Amino acid sequence: MNEFVIRTHNLTKKYHDRAAVNSLNLSIGRGEIYGFLGPNGAGKTTTIRMLLGLIRPTSGKVEIFGKDLQKDRLNILKKVGSLVEYPSYYGHLSAVENLEAIRRILNLPKSRIAEVLDIVSLTKEARRSVKGYSLGMKQRLGIASALLGSPELLILDEPTNGLDPSGIQEIRELIKRMPKEHGITVLVSSHLLSEVELMAGSVGIIAQGRMVFQDTIEHLQHQASSTIEMTVSEPEAAVWIARDSGLTGQLQEGRIHFDGLSNTQVAGLVRRLVENKHDIYRVEEKRKSLEDIFMQIVGTGGSL
Repeated sequence: MNEFVIRTHNLTKKYHDRAAVNSLNLSIGRGEIYGFLGPNGAGKTTTIRMLLGLIRPTSGKVEIFGKDLQKDRLNILKKVGSLVEYPSYYGHLSAVENLEAIRRILNLPKSRIAEVLDIVSLTKEARRSVKGYSLGMKQRLGIASALLGSPELLILDEPTNGLDPSGIQEIRELIKRMPKEHGITVLVSSHLLSEVELMAGSVGIIAQGRMVFQDTIEHLQHQASSTIEMTVSEPEAAVWIARDSGLTGQLQEGRIHFDGLSNTQVAGLVRRLVENKHDIYRVEEKRKSLEDIFMQIVGTGGSL
């Protein structure tokens, strides 16, 4: 069995002379939740449409389950569930009736409808008209539709877009259960780093159609360098004591800033300052946020 569920090789989509996606190399392992992250307009949805065979790449290759999508499209897509942008449904029908329409097309057993409604926690609302659903419930119904065919891979494009905090949490917890309880690999796109951080193990960051970062969330967090900020009674003299200990600090507005100190170094410096009759008013660690790192990586001052 192939280690990777999705691999792309220099995947490119051009519209006239503009590359919406440019030489993209995705690598998504089996059983992962992979966060596909980038600002609006970065090329996430275009990439997802190519992964689903909805649009043809200008160049490059898509492999899903170790097979070439272009050569074995139908067999591959039978094992893929997706929700791209907003879910489609018949508002005057119930959740059961909406899923029944899909079930007949896919020729699945009727029991599968109850199973997916239970997975997305819509069993109690199954007979209600969908037009009366909240946006979060409609998103969960869309995910139920994507799960109907028992997919091995689930692709979700901005599934929390427009939801209130309660709806976002419901969708997030639902996604987190997919690999653990159902063995499903999940690709979830978002422009919100804070959301991806809470559910994904790996992340790919795309900007202007290019992959600018691809690794684990843990590795991304390690890039968040911390600064120690120290407030003492005699800051100028304290800077010299620190230098005598081999630590370089910068004095700013009466506070001393140190980059990348270990806990042992901080404790040693505090002890040395106290021994030299300095009063220590505050020692604070300030860590760069993941949003700051994201803006560094994509090289733009725009909003997420």
